[in-house]
Amino acid sequence: MKISKTHDIYTMDQNNEPVAYAESGDTVIFETCDCFHDTVLTEEDLVSQIDFSHVNPATGPLYINGAEIGDALKVKIKKITIAEQGATVTAPGLGRLENLIEHEETVIAKIDDDYVYYKDLTIPLNKMIGVIGTAPAGDGIATGIPDDHGGNMDTTMIKEGSILYLPVNVEGALLSMGDLHASMGDGEIMGSGMEVQGEVEVELEVVKNCNYKLPLIETDDLWITVASAESMEDASDQAIKNMVDFLQQKTDLTFNQAGMLLSLAGNLRVSQIVNPNKTMRMELNKRYFV
Repeated sequence: MKISKTHDIYTMDQNNEPVAYAESGDTVIFETCDCFHDTVLTEEDLVSQIDFSHVNPATGPLYINGAEIGDALKVKIKKITIAEQGATVTAPGLGRLENLIEHEETVIAKIDDDYVYYKDLTIPLNKMIGVIGTAPAGDGIATGIPDDHGGNMDTTMIKEGSILYLPVNVEGALLSMGDLHASMGDGEIMGSGMEVQGEVEVELEVVKNCNYKLPLIETDDLWITVASAESMEDASDQAIKNMVDFLQQKTDLTFNQAGMLLSLAGNLRVSQIVNPNKTMRMELNKRYFV
């Protein structure tokens, strides 16, 4: 099954009509626009020309049969295919250097199987999904905002080979995704990664009776808790608490002992600090979950 990027939404909302239906175990391809809705194609296309009502589109939503409130949706990211060119932008008022930027600028970069060619530099390819989430239980949330449902988490570990666990807050989960990046540093400090069009192939599984705090990422060697909040401190606290809770469920460690382990072996990292909610993550090697 392939879902066209013509099925784009700007709010993750339980009232969105599903554009397709899948079963647990199915593999689905999501075709995605870039975060500018494919309107920044040359270096003459500047931030001031962007229609911000059409920024951060997500493709979907997909209804997964059998996904019930309280379940988790396991999303295995099998493959990310991206276009051969991407764009990154800056302008006064954008990102963490907002007050120091004096003029708008767009850089278009060529992309191949190994690198992003930024000016005269080569940046290793790091394909990732910026926006991915399920519908929240209450009011809809704009696709540009991360929260407990996922959304615009801009987390570099949401990439090929990773598994993302998202909450099922409404019947069918209503999964959507978009905002692919060819490369992005942790923090996304100027407010833009190397924004690119593409496709994401995912394998879906409904997980029953999941009591873990979500979103949660699994890689070959890491467990990662992700949290978003108005401040970095609040997001950090939540990501840490979620990892402590996860450790207590998976091991015999007490609350104190789990927290001390994170001091000794865990890594608190920035995902992004430019969206309306900031996103932090807590990483811990799987070797400690014994």
